[in-house]
Amino acid sequence: MSPEELYEYQKQQCIFCKIISGEVQSKKIYEDEKTLAILDINPASEGHIIVLPKNHYQIMPQIPEKEIGHLFNTAKKLSQSLLQSFQTKGTTIFVANGAAAGQKAPHFMIHVMPRKENDALFTIKRKEVDSNKLLEIQNILIGNLSKMFGREVITKKEPEPQKEDSLPEIKESETKEEEGGSPHLDSVGDFLLK
Repeated sequence: MSPEELYEYQKQQCIFCKIISGEVQSKKIYEDEKTLAILDINPASEGHIIVLPKNHYQIMPQIPEKEIGHLFNTAKKLSQSLLQSFQTKGTTIFVANGAAAGQKAPHFMIHVMPRKENDALFTIKRKEVDSNKLLEIQNILIGNLSKMFGREVITKKEPEPQKEDSLPEIKESETKEEEGGSPHLDSVGDFLLK
């Protein structure tokens, strides 16, 4: 099977391509020449939107730059609409890029989910990583990105001695308001609602 034939076969089997073509019904909320936005039928939160490219791409690296820019600009506008329409205090913009990341269907999509305070939608366990391991990861990524861009993107760093207690301490009172809200998010939400 040629790459073109494989692409057409994958497209014929893709449920989201069938939604885009109108073969399968959906709750469309936005459409233009490159994108379709629909309500998720199994939403993580009320108002959960999926933004789809009309062309069939399985993962983000396959999408041309102009098209990915258009998709994220659409997601940005949908996020603003959710903030204004439902007066939520935030949105999560989420991409599961590949099966290991939780991608369930072989069609790239951007999830735009309205969020409420303490909704427990995502509970990600934080891990501590020592500075030498972070430096190793940083240098690997810089090397790979330099190859991708064909130029040095950032000068690789050498380990800097750092005391564990040299990081500034953030007090609980600096991160939350009296009633448990976030001053920054509240001000962004208030700004967008005007």
